[in-house]
Amino acid sequence: MTETAGRVQLVRDGTLARLGPAGDIDGVGGTAPDGLFAHDARHLSRWQLRVAGAAPVTLRPAEEDPAGASSVSVLTPPGTRETPPAYTVFRDQSVTGGSLTERLTFVSNLPEPVTAELELTADADFADLFELRADRRTYERQGAEHSARPVHGGVRFDHRRDDWHARTVVECAPAPDSVRETPDGGTARTLRWRLSLEPHGRTELRLIVHARPHAPVPPVPREQARARQTPGPGASDLDRAFDQGMTDLDLLTVHAAGVDGEDLAVPAAGSPWFLTLFGRDSLLTSHFLLPYAPETAAATLSALAATQGQTYDGFRGEQPGRIVHEVRKGELAHFRQIPYGRYYGTVDATPLFLVLLHAHQETTGDRTLAARLERHARRAVDWMLTDGGLQERGYLVYTPDPGGLLNQNWKDSPGSICFADGTVAEGPLAVSEVQGYAYDALLRTARLARDVWDDEDYARRLDDLAAGLRERFLRDFWMPEAGFPALALDGAGRQADALGSDAGHLLWSGILDEERARVTGRRLLQPDFFSGWAVRTLASGQTPYHPLSYHRGSAWPHDNALIALGLARYGLGDEVRALADGLAAAAARCGYRLPEVFAGYGRTDAPAPVPYPHSCSPQAWAAATPAALRTALGQM
Repeated sequence: MTETAGRVQLVRDGTLARLGPAGDIDGVGGTAPDGLFAHDARHLSRWQLRVAGAAPVTLRPAEEDPAGASSVSVLTPPGTRETPPAYTVFRDQSVTGGSLTERLTFVSNLPEPVTAELELTADADFADLFELRADRRTYERQGAEHSARPVHGGVRFDHRRDDWHARTVVECAPAPDSVRETPDGGTARTLRWRLSLEPHGRTELRLIVHARPHAPVPPVPREQARARQTPGPGASDLDRAFDQGMTDLDLLTVHAAGVDGEDLAVPAAGSPWFLTLFGRDSLLTSHFLLPYAPETAAATLSALAATQGQTYDGFRGEQPGRIVHEVRKGELAHFRQIPYGRYYGTVDATPLFLVLLHAHQETTGDRTLAARLERHARRAVDWMLTDGGLQERGYLVYTPDPGGLLNQNWKDSPGSICFADGTVAEGPLAVSEVQGYAYDALLRTARLARDVWDDEDYARRLDDLAAGLRERFLRDFWMPEAGFPALALDGAGRQADALGSDAGHLLWSGILDEERARVTGRRLLQPDFFSGWAVRTLASGQTPYHPLSYHRGSAWPHDNALIALGLARYGLGDEVRALADGLAAAAARCGYRLPEVFAGYGRTDAPAPVPYPHSCSPQAWAAATPAALRTALGQM
């Protein structure tokens, strides 16, 4: 629900619409594609309004309602000062699960009857999101058939390929006077109306576009949605950011099936590219929300248990016990042209699953979920010990996947794991923050074994494994000269010595001892790391630092949320408050919606955070960051 490159974005219940200032869709691709999307497919690629035979004049561009997934624009036919427009069009658009609804209200400006002539050109190319992204290649779609035909009250578009069938249905009230092919051919159709207006009268045209993917869009259980709380007078910037974040999380909620087939509402990672269940993103978002909405964690854990790895599938990285990275339902995933139908290329989702499972039980006092998912938790531990590498290599490691993600931690862009001189680390890689997650996961699962599963032998084994991991980590990752932990160990066991924000995650997990944790925490708030808005992913001044890179100098709210929780764990109150103040100030300058990521420029460089060009917004773990900051401040 943000405006990017002149476009307005509406999102709700797994459905996304990206519209131009007048509410149109032109069918562009690249970094900011427009259209109506559901299940990773574009169900409207043209939606172009013409009045009185011409493109309308935009008096007021589409503007979003910050509390919901709707926008309103104000349009007129072309006119002059001497001959002003005969009527005005109020265009109200909204999305919900699987549909775009549009209400066009025509208001006459004249004292005599007038006829409004309207044309709407619509088309659906059913392009996959992975085709539209600028950094993706073109995929073959042999045998695909597109068709369009009038139906009662509108038009229907179909896309078929072998067993795949997706369609888009446009319903109109009143029905169009005609539905015709366009001069440029293809499946685009132009719908025409002549609407009569009484003197100074008004009339309405209602349109509903139903996106019907191959796999239906199930309704999201709305009883799990979070209610909006309007901040009262004198509310702080953090309070307002918290409120906006909870609203955005409601909009980003999508449907998922649970481990027993139950219908669940879970947080999608973000919009526009990641409007689906993600392992790491959904787990950390749920963790941030635990004190405020523990039902989100319960739903996420059940959904991820339902998709836990069962077998070995090298194409998509599946291994028994491994927690999924992302779940896609588009055409390319269905035909295995991309590995992301269920893609398991993440090293951290599995330990984070275990961390959240215990944290949920600890926070709520409810042992039911931990007992229900005992088998899944044990299988997750088994994965960490075997395919994850803990037994053989002493650490959780990953090997770059040339067909998927080269890096499989949260900094998953190419080149993000590097040395201080800019050399890219080569794997198998053991990144630092993941060892902290693993340490915490082992300790927390040991507590579940004692308190819920009544298995003391298993608990002692996990405690011993955690102690050994911590001892190795402090020996192998700590850099005495820098007084800071290494970013990673490369395949030869060498320390990737770039100074990165991942060190803050080590405070959150508790793998550092008290002295090293305090030294590390204070170091993260030094000017080369802390921009005044947030901690950068890499400290400035290093060769690989770039303030406009994805992971080598930018600043991520969720990364800072984990850092804040870690600082609070070790009682570093001044640092927690400085970080919370910086992020709250950043949120205030972004309409109280924290983006996925912003550039690493300092607070003295510009009066507001400099946007990162390709940032997703809203993004779930950024939306949940104010909740984590509240928790961290409450621990001081």
